Amino acid sequence: MAQKDGNGNGRVRRENRTLIIIGGHEEKKGDRVILREVARQVRGGKLVVTTVASHEPEGAFEEYERVFHDLGVKQVECLEIRERIDATDERRVRILDDAGAVFFTGGDQLKITSQIGDTPIFRRVHEIYRDGGLIAGTSAGASVMSDTMLVSGPSEETHRVGDALRMAPGLGLISGVIIDQHFAERGRMGRLLGAVAQNPRIMGIGIDEQTAIVVQNEARFTVLGDGAVYVIDGTGVTHSNITEHAQEMALSIYDVKLHVLSHEDQFDLRERRPGAVSREAAVEVQIQEARAEPLPRN
Repeated sequence: MAQKDGNGNGRVRRENRTLIIIGGHEEKKGDRVILREVARQVRGGKLVVTTVASHEPEGAFEEYERVFHDLGVKQVECLEIRERIDATDERRVRILDDAGAVFFTGGDQLKITSQIGDTPIFRRVHEIYRDGGLIAGTSAGASVMSDTMLVSGPSEETHRVGDALRMAPGLGLISGVIIDQHFAERGRMGRLLGAVAQNPRIMGIGIDEQTAIVVQNEARFTVLGDGAVYVIDGTGVTHSNITEHAQEMALSIYDVKLHVLSHEDQFDLRERRPGAVSREAAVEVQIQEARAEPLPRN
């Protein structure tokens, strides 16, 4: 259900919060199924694209601006942050006024957190999300969504006990998971298994290129795109050798659960189970979306 903010005006507050987390290299021509879903979720409001993750942001915004305009988004604005001081600049913060969606492009996820973490921009992104706005990200912009993000590590089929996995705090928009992108294309199964072995409470989610998950209220997600999504659940693990001193040993882990999902498959994050949501839950989402009012434009 949609409702006004506490002052009875301003952007519309929605109960249904959405993340679109993309594995990278999403189509910008042809069907563009993933970016089309981003455009649909904007619902006529303002979309802010930020290139904060990019070391070479020139041209990145213009490409997304063209695609989103072509997909029917009328208002697309750029939020460029090159230095941390930029994330405190009132003029840049105001770009997010009345935004219904924020899109993080690819690059380096550590640039995102180091530049905007605990700044006015960071707080506005969280406010937009809490008020029912859409937050989307591709590649680095996908990894940064979770509480803990995977920054780097060897992309090899077999994870070694001594392999250095670099992790850091993320944006904290979704908890209880760690996300890896470009997954099958860069052979990252080993390193995601290694991350889960370090803390089996956290589910690992690996997302292929041209593939995304659409997360509703941190409760469930639906897969979009041509590739697969891999969910590694370590809660039932009975043994691993991750703390062994023999650094060259291959990772050994028992009773880990793996789900492989494809287009339109769904996953319940609370139950940690794949499968369609109940008819009642699906109807409720449809009702909320039907009642959601367009966000006002500047």
